[in-house]
This record gives sequence, structure tokens and C-alpha cells, in this order.
Amino acid sequence: MTAATHSTLFPQVPDSADAVLDGLDPEQREVATALHGPVCVLAGAGTGKTRAITHRIAYGVRAGILHPSSVLAVTFTNRAAGEMRGRLRQLGAGGVQARTFHSAALRQLQYFWPKAIGGSMPRLVDRKIQLVADAAAACRIRLDRGELRDVTAEIEWSKVTQTVPADYAPAAAKAGRETPRDPAEIAQIYSAYEDVKRERAVIDFEDVLLLTVAVLQDRHDIAEQVRAQYQHFVVDEYQDVSPLQQRLLELWLGDRDSLCVVGDASQTIYSFTGATPDHLLDFRARHPGATVVKLVRDYRSTPQVVHLANGLLAQAKGRAADHRLELVSQRAPGPEPVYTEYTDEPAEAEGAARRIRELIDSGVPASEIAILFRTNAQSETYEQALADAGVPYQLRGAERFFDRPEVRKAGVALRGAARFGGNDSLLDDAVDLPSQVRAVLSGEGWTPQPPGSGAVRERWESLAALVNLAQDFAAAKPGATLADLVAELDERANAQHAPTVQGVTLASLHSAKGLEWDVVFLVGVAEGMMPITYAKTDEQIEEERRLLYVGVTRARERLHISWSLSRSPGGRPNRRPSRFLDGLRPGSTGTTGRTAAGSTGGIERGIPGTRRSAPRRVQRTPARCRVCGRTLTDAGEMKLMRCDDCPSDMNESLYERLREWRADQARRSGQPAFCVFTDRTLMAIAETTPDDEHELARIPGVGMRKLNRYGADVLAICAGQFVGGGTDQD
Repeated sequence: MTAATHSTLFPQVPDSADAVLDGLDPEQREVATALHGPVCVLAGAGTGKTRAITHRIAYGVRAGILHPSSVLAVTFTNRAAGEMRGRLRQLGAGGVQARTFHSAALRQLQYFWPKAIGGSMPRLVDRKIQLVADAAAACRIRLDRGELRDVTAEIEWSKVTQTVPADYAPAAAKAGRETPRDPAEIAQIYSAYEDVKRERAVIDFEDVLLLTVAVLQDRHDIAEQVRAQYQHFVVDEYQDVSPLQQRLLELWLGDRDSLCVVGDASQTIYSFTGATPDHLLDFRARHPGATVVKLVRDYRSTPQVVHLANGLLAQAKGRAADHRLELVSQRAPGPEPVYTEYTDEPAEAEGAARRIRELIDSGVPASEIAILFRTNAQSETYEQALADAGVPYQLRGAERFFDRPEVRKAGVALRGAARFGGNDSLLDDAVDLPSQVRAVLSGEGWTPQPPGSGAVRERWESLAALVNLAQDFAAAKPGATLADLVAELDERANAQHAPTVQGVTLASLHSAKGLEWDVVFLVGVAEGMMPITYAKTDEQIEEERRLLYVGVTRARERLHISWSLSRSPGGRPNRRPSRFLDGLRPGSTGTTGRTAAGSTGGIERGIPGTRRSAPRRVQRTPARCRVCGRTLTDAGEMKLMRCDDCPSDMNESLYERLREWRADQARRSGQPAFCVFTDRTLMAIAETTPDDEHELARIPGVGMRKLNRYGADVLAICAGQFVGGGTDQD
């Protein structure tokens, strides 16, 4: 199992900025040298997008155009962020921040919390499912394990789409979501979940983004401090951003356009989490001056695999299909994809295991083979079949490599040997780094020959992966010591960049994204599983097609596609191959889908001098105190439009009513009170007592979103009315 672009494990650092560009194709080079203004990279599967954007950052840094500490590269997984940091170090661009959205936001929130909010930041919970269970119990709603997982997913979707509990039911209906329980019940659990978090003084991962957005929106001084730090942004997998992540990105950017985004609408497979390709597809509309570069040269897969992938998308419909990329393989021809029909699922699993056994016996490494399926429930049948065939395997998405007990113990042993190796008799005969590692790990259970199977074999595979890594490390860095290797392992552990384990990978199609293997077995490709039964709408069907496309493009050389006619032996053979294979597999008839060619590679330059289509910010005159006339620079004073020391004409009674209303709104929406309006904004409202929306909108801290949501209530309170009707007689 490797990352999505082949490269040497430990390459030499380029000796100059120009050397960073060596080996890039014309489109990748265009990405690397387009360092000014907005840039959109549409990158097909296997086209080297990570290579292009890391070389872009490295070239900018090495050429002195970008300062490393001013660049923030964001992606979606810790593994991808760790890989990006590793590549940048190898290119001589250390010091660049490469993080996930959540990691970058959490770092900023922790730093600014004392200044923005005060006190200690609430504890961040890793898993919310127990909190959701407690919330459901508080509502006296019983959820089984599957419902609990699904309701948790609905809460996560609500938060990343900025949907509060009161708005969940209509929002879910509008989005066409198949809700696991009655929407009113889910909204009730969602509201109780927010109450439980508040009572226990904890926040979840979505809160990290929501709170960071709130701080940057309401505290202009903090927003400007962040923008002064980060002046150049790169976003990988841009087709997967949620509305909340897009809002955070906009706040980081401010009114600047030093942004490079990379994505492929045809690989949008996480819409159920709130991800949408619209931000990628609308990028040129928002930034008419953007340079758009299309990467279509596929360096990963053979022409036969690429032909099937293109064929799948040729039948696609919808907006993402309108922007599909026609891949062009750069590899030598290979075998045609193999299609196999089985009588039942156990026979399909045994057939896959038998072929894999033959491949391994012929010299194909087990780590270069994967079995990919639509749902995790399919895994067990294949685990059993591989075990019966004596084939080692690993589960993608199972326990992290560096969290395994044997790996932690091995790390302790290697660290001790690096410190006190001179007194260790085990190392007396070890002449180089690999032999030192083998000697140390022999005390932990590593042997030159692998043991049989089961847990003992799994532990051995972990230790063998460390031995192999040591050999690669020593070959790339002659003279490296045990201490150097320990430092490399620590770095990889922090980035969750695991070495290769010698076993066949079992993974769901969703978890396989971003990975690749020499041989891929796509199993269970039948109606009801691909597309999945609950995919009803055209949009859901098209996402299932894209999911199969992602699976096909994981294969470098050989692709096996199979399905079974029944679930169990002796069952009714009423299944049929997936409709997505119609017209593509031998003997099948075509569909009526579109067959027009997709986009070819190339470069589209924006209109010179044109920036985003949204209105530019008006150059503001300096803010002055409305009492003494002094120029204001403090964000809090600017919000009040007066110096803190100048006398206030605030309506104290109005201020208290606004605070009571805000507390009620915060309770209803499950947000901290300052996310509705900060104290300063309420004070400004109570001082100016606006009569209409125009006056209210002029108060700093009242943007269009809050004006639309809260404006009517605030104006009613300012007019002396109860929000629920009646008139205040004070």
C-alpha cells in the first residue's frame, strides 16, 4: 500500500530552485511556477497532483518568492498532511505548515482562546458517539448500535453545513437525506447533545471549526493577526470541502487571492459528510482572473485500466460529469481487466483468495495487492478466505500502525539501543544500521523467517516492516545511525506515515481513496451493492458511479472485477452485475448515457487584472471615536465607535434585554453566546439603538448572515417590543 504517486523513498534534496522543476511535465511545471493570483488545478486520478503542488510550494520557497512560515497547506487527513510535509522536506522546503483543516483551526483556537474568550479552553473529545448515546437517553429515545452511528453522522453533517437543531428537519429534507430516525427525533437528540457538551465542558471536532470561524468573524484584530502570519494558501482535495471549511478558508484569506486549490469533481465521494464539489466547480466564477491547469497525464495506471475508468465516466450525468477529465495513460500496455461471475459470495471470496495466492507465488508482493468492497460488512468473508489460503492481510482503517503494542515496544527498544548501544552485547556483531535493527528487534520477536499465521504472524509483519524501513533508510542515507532512524520513526508516528506492511490490504472503497496498488480486486460489483440499495436519487446514483471510478483508478497494472449471483450457497441466483459495467464488460450492451469526450489537459489563463467577481471591499476611512474624534485602532473600540474611556450613552435596560435574548438564542442553537453576538456588539447596539436594518447593518459585528437571522428580533427589542409579542412597559 503506497501513497498515490510513486517516488523514491528517500530522494536527494534538489540543489537549486530550478532543480525543483526537473522531471515535471508541462502542466505540472505550469502549476509549480504559477505563484501569483488564484490558481485552480483540476487533477485526474494518478496525474501527480501532490507532486505538482508540493513542487509549487518548494519552488516558491527555494526561489525566495514565498517565505516558508507564510504558507499554509491544508488537506483532509493526517496521513496526507504528513506525506506533504515529508515531500516538502525532501525538496528543501522545511518549515511550511501542512495540516488538516481541523488541525490548523485547533492550533489557532488554542492560541487565541485566552484573548478572545478567556479562561481555559474546553476539553476536545475524540469520539462523540457516547455523548450522542447519553443525549438520546436524556430524550428517552432508544437507539440500536447502527442507529446510534447514523444519528451521530447526521449531527456531524448538520454542524459542517452550519445547520442548528431547530433547522435540521427542513435542511435534511431539502438535501434529500435518508434519515435513520424521524427528523424531529434527530433534532431533539442533536439539541440534547449540545446541552450534554456544555454541561461537561467539552467540544467536538466540528466545534473547533465553528468556534474558530466565530472568533475570526467577530474579532477583526485576531483575524488580521492570522492573515499577517499566513499569506499564501494551498488546499488539496478541494472537491471535498464542506460549507463550514469553505467559510474558514474565506476568513483566512480575507480580501486576498493568493490561493491555489486542487481537486477532481469526479472523485467527489463524501457528500454524505457535507462535502460538495460546488466550490471547486465555481472557482472560476468567483475568481475570473484565475489560472486553471488541467492534469490528465495518468502516470499510475495502464492504458487498459484508464480506458475502463474513462468509460465509466463517459456514461455519467450531472454537473460533476460536465467537468470530467479524459485521462491519458503514460504507461506501457498491460493486461485487460478481468471480469468474473460467481454463484455466491463465499465462492467469490474463495476465488479472489485463490488468485491472490497464485499472484504471490509468482512473485507479486502481498503489500501490492488489495481487495476493495463497498461496505465494511463484506470484509469478514474475505478475511476468512485469505486465512484459509494462508495469505497474510491487513485491514485498512483498523488499528494505526504506530499504536500497535509490538510497534510501541519496538520503538522503546530501538530508542534504548540508540542511547546505550555501546553497552549492549546484542549489537557486538552488528556492522551497519540494518543489522543493528535486526539485532534489537530479534529480542522483540522478529526472526529471519516468518511464523505461521494468526496474531503471531501479524506481530511479526509489524516488526518486519520496521526492518525493511531501516534497510531503505540506510540505502538512501549512508552513514545514518540508530538515533537518525529513531528520529525518522518519531516523525512518521507524528504524521501517521506508516511503513509498508507485507500483507494484502482489505479496504472499503471510501477508505481506499488516495492509495494505489499493482493489483486490485473490486468485489461485490452487483446491483444492490454498487450502486448500494439505498441510493435512490440521480445524485446518489452518480456518486456511487464515482465511487466505482475511484476503485478502478487505484489499480496500476491488473484489475479484477467480480460479482456473485446470490448471497449464500444454494440461494436464488437473482443478482445481476452492476449497471455501471453495461457496455464496458465483454458481452454486455451499452447504456444511453453520454459518450462525449471529457476535458483534455491544458492551461486556461484568467482575464488579466481581474480578481474575484464578488464586490471588492470599499477602502474605508479611518474609524474615529464619535465622542472625542480620536482615530480608533483597537477592534473592540472600533466596534463601539468610541474610546473605552469616553462616556457611554448606552441604554442599560436595552442591553440587559439583548443579553437575555442572546442567552435564549444560544441555548436554542446549541452555540456559545458569543457566537450569536459578542458583548461588544450588544453594547454597540444598545448605544446606537438602530431603527432599521440599514442602521443595524452598519454596526461592526453584524454581517449579512446575522442580519438575516437575527435582525428582526434585534430591531423589535430596540423598538421596545417583546420578541414573542407585546410591548415592554419599562
